[in-house]
Amino acid sequence: MSKDLTFNQNEDALKLATSNVRQLLYKIRKGGGSKNIEKQHAQGKLTARERVSLLLDPDSVAFEIGEFAGYEMYQEYGGCPAGGVIVVLGYVCQRLCVIVANDATVKAGAWFPIAAKKNLRAQEISIENRLPIIYLVDSAGVFLPLQDEIFPDKEDFGRIFRNNSQMSAMGIPQIAAIMGSCVAGGAYLPILSDEILIVEKTGSVFLAGPALVQAAIGEKVDSETLGGADMHCDLSGVTDYKMPNDTVCIATIRKLVDKIGSRETAGFDRIEPKVPEIDPSQIYGYYPEKGAKPYDMFDLLRCIVDADSLTEYKATYGKSLICTYARIDGWAVGIVANQRKVVKNAKGEMQFGGVIFGDAADKAARFMMNCNQKKIPLVFLQDVTGFMVGSKSEQSGIIKDGAKMVNVMSNCVVPKFTVIVGNSYGAGNYAMCGKAYDPRLIVAWPSAKMAVMGGAQAAKTLLQIQVASKKGRGEQVTPEEEATLLSTITARYEAQTTPYYAAARLWVDAIIDPAHTRQVISLGITAANHAPITKEFRLGVLQT
Repeated sequence: MSKDLTFNQNEDALKLATSNVRQLLYKIRKGGGSKNIEKQHAQGKLTARERVSLLLDPDSVAFEIGEFAGYEMYQEYGGCPAGGVIVVLGYVCQRLCVIVANDATVKAGAWFPIAAKKNLRAQEISIENRLPIIYLVDSAGVFLPLQDEIFPDKEDFGRIFRNNSQMSAMGIPQIAAIMGSCVAGGAYLPILSDEILIVEKTGSVFLAGPALVQAAIGEKVDSETLGGADMHCDLSGVTDYKMPNDTVCIATIRKLVDKIGSRETAGFDRIEPKVPEIDPSQIYGYYPEKGAKPYDMFDLLRCIVDADSLTEYKATYGKSLICTYARIDGWAVGIVANQRKVVKNAKGEMQFGGVIFGDAADKAARFMMNCNQKKIPLVFLQDVTGFMVGSKSEQSGIIKDGAKMVNVMSNCVVPKFTVIVGNSYGAGNYAMCGKAYDPRLIVAWPSAKMAVMGGAQAAKTLLQIQVASKKGRGEQVTPEEEATLLSTITARYEAQTTPYYAAARLWVDAIIDPAHTRQVISLGITAANHAPITKEFRLGVLQT
């Protein structure tokens, strides 16, 4: 098979997977559907996505977080597209901001568990990068059938208000606009913000609505009298700006953001960008269909980084990991990437692509220390099946080398960004800065797979357990039954490894078009540059 034919087949496969992402997002962006959108308009209200679009600078770069949140979840309740809340990292009056907008077309904007998790992720991005955050509130409150999954725990609904309070103490600007219902505990979110706008006739905020007030104390009162714009702006003083409609409200938010003063930056190095050596639109052809064959990670890097900017660290040592300095859209970065082609070590031994060997882990640890020393952000490109196993690896101290890499990565003070290109299995996910290690942004390609181990190995392991269990109960398992059981286990396990499954649960922030990898990383570093590094780089005890 010629290289050109292989390239074209790879390109077709990854483009098809990317097209599938776009088709699903088209449906997700309709929120609760056309009827609910029409209902919103009939009330004189813009939809959440219309509000966000009006708030953002025209033709500016924006990145939506968690569009797949809730995907194929909560089906018994009719689903929850995008988790019922829109989160965008984008520019408002040329200032990078985090925007959170409740989607009232989805169950009246009620808070599902994933909605709370998504809101917390938005606040986390704001806190880590010291970015202003804007809340466009339009929510009926907690989704009561799932209240036990959203109310009492540490990372549940109440954490949002704790964050509000701490963010205010940090000096992070918070602006809230009450553009619909704002009920019960949810009322604290806008009121704990720095400045509060409310839209006349459609916006309302109270701890208990009219029905609950009548049930509790016997008082009959309408929503406007209880918590409308006139009452709160004229009498209670709870809100600061009374707005006649959504459009004027959004315009006023922009005026408020426009006057925010500039802050000290982290000082990450940036020069005039150069276009990549290989056009990013060609990136699809360099990734093998289904990730089934070895490939050279440098081909992908040349589609992402600025031309002539690669300076590889320890190029002839620990070849199963690439450690290289580069620039992405002008920003200086340190890149740690899994090399997927088969390589030879200094002893002439073959090393499988996508596996982290001890020498590579040792190299990566040293490289990350250098990046922290020189204040250079780190970018991880994951296509990893895990650390090398076997008696030879164990005797050479693979656990010690892997622990060193994890220790250094965990203690990095420079911002980290993770792109899951293909496999992300087991401890390899951890060492390459998985979600648990606080990357500022973590995104996946449509080709990504995340699991504790590969599907084939996991399915066979689970099959052995189930067959042994049946035999332990005295049941006989025929070869045909065993084959059927393996097929069922494999299908279930594979469904849990897809990027959609991960994105639905916010294990990744987004599934991105591979050709957009460069822009996403650049925007992430731009955001990170708003937050000076104040923490000293220190390590725990390293096993040497």
